[in-house]
Amino acid sequence: MDLPLIWAGLIATAVLLYVLLDGFDLGVGILFPFARSPAERDAMMNSIAPYWDGNETWLVLGGGGLFAAFPMAYAILGPALYLPLMLMLLALILRGVAFEFRLHGRRRGKALWTAAFAGGSLAATLAQGLVLGGFIQGIKVEDGAFVGGPFDWLTPYSLLVSAGLAAGYALLGATWVIWRSEGQLQADARRWAWISGGLVAALLAAVSLATLLVHPRIAQRWGYEGGAFDLAAFLPLSPIPLLGLAGLAVIAWGLRKGSHKGPFLGALLVFFSGFVGLAAGFFPNIIPYDVTFRQAANQDGPLAFMLVGVAILLPVILGYTAWVYWIFRGKVAADAGYH
Repeated sequence: MDLPLIWAGLIATAVLLYVLLDGFDLGVGILFPFARSPAERDAMMNSIAPYWDGNETWLVLGGGGLFAAFPMAYAILGPALYLPLMLMLLALILRGVAFEFRLHGRRRGKALWTAAFAGGSLAATLAQGLVLGGFIQGIKVEDGAFVGGPFDWLTPYSLLVSAGLAAGYALLGATWVIWRSEGQLQADARRWAWISGGLVAALLAAVSLATLLVHPRIAQRWGYEGGAFDLAAFLPLSPIPLLGLAGLAVIAWGLRKGSHKGPFLGALLVFFSGFVGLAAGFFPNIIPYDVTFRQAANQDGPLAFMLVGVAILLPVILGYTAWVYWIFRGKVAADAGYH
């Protein structure tokens, strides 16, 4: 049994689930300032109320799994990305506090907590983009330790990735609201989805081009070298960007046809395509571009012991998550919660 590979797959799956699930509720927060009224914002918040804290479980599982299964990678990534990671965690805390106080606090302070919820959602998203951009562009490693500076992650490339992720989460949030709302709020969400979808398409193309130009190792993996593509190297990976284009097409089709679920499913495809594309560009490295997942892995004994616990707990978490999504599967009215 290849335990390091199994754990790499588990952690990658946890990160993907976090991005997809927490992405739409962060996107709803990003879109908060564009709602027409407090009643619409209440409906948007009600649409994510049963899920948002459970969605963040996958971030805990991904981070905890990285610490336990790949301690070398955790020890390198922590110091390299400490500042944006701390910003992300603080923003998520602010967002959680704002969510509860806006929902249960006094009406007089509602505007403050509305702004805090929107600001925390945007700040957490931008911080995640900086983490992702700093990770993709590479981390300076010598003898299994980080040797770079505290602001190596702050580059034009990471800022571009951060903007792209914010647009992507806004798209997920807009398409989620389309699925879970009706009336004027749904019409507004369709307009937000058109705008954010256009931004995602443009920024995704810009990030992909920048990645090929700035990072020669990824470019070589994708068959781009010397200003030209090697079709023999590119063709095996071509289904990945085609899947992303298909996702954008599904979004556009769903918005034109008035579909409720189609745009959200298309947005999920776009994110899945981007995630798989990153994995294809890095594998088998867990720290670009110097440390493989096997070099960073813990010993087989601890990996096997932890795998037993995961085999017991993971089905419970997945089952509970599916049950919650099923129970609260209806649409949200602006004045009456689920119906």
